[in-house]
Amino acid sequence: MVKALTVSGSIRQGSYNRLLARHVGRKLAAAGAEVTDLDLGDFDLPVFNEDLEPDQVPEAAGRLAAVFRAHQIVFVACPEYNGGVTPLLVNTIAWLSRQKPSPFRQRVFGIGGVSSGKYGTIWALSHLRDQLSKIGGLVAPGLLGIGPAEEAFDANGDPVEPAIVAKIDQLVTALMTIRIG
Repeated sequence: MVKALTVSGSIRQGSYNRLLARHVGRKLAAAGAEVTDLDLGDFDLPVFNEDLEPDQVPEAAGRLAAVFRAHQIVFVACPEYNGGVTPLLVNTIAWLSRQKPSPFRQRVFGIGGVSSGKYGTIWALSHLRDQLSKIGGLVAPGLLGIGPAEEAFDANGDPVEPAIVAKIDQLVTALMTIRIG
């Protein structure tokens, strides 16, 4: 059985991106994947600093890399901060990129995001796609930007807009179909 990991770039309570990650996780499970919903708040990572290498690399970086390596699919729900990727995700990716073997290679990534604006994190997703691709991740095609957040989900945490539901279904199909190696 294929294993999928869902991650939110926000650890705040009530995060719409956590809702999106959980929704995509449910869709992946319905498509036959074994899904793990990861909370980045469970991994204490200081601000990345090369001076900490090699003797002071946080143990959490190794644990997190092992979790990534154990999954073939990774879905990242990415909020947008000032047109870019959240500091939490930037720091997480920085620490993971230093782990050997790479936790990004041999993974298929899906990306999406929710924001309060009508553009739905498209700028941050563009940056995230570039970053993941440059460090060896294969990012599934498509742009899953959702906004405005306050109108995007029903009481069950499911998207309400039919076009968004269709985009999520397309992304899940791509994630379950694309294989590396």
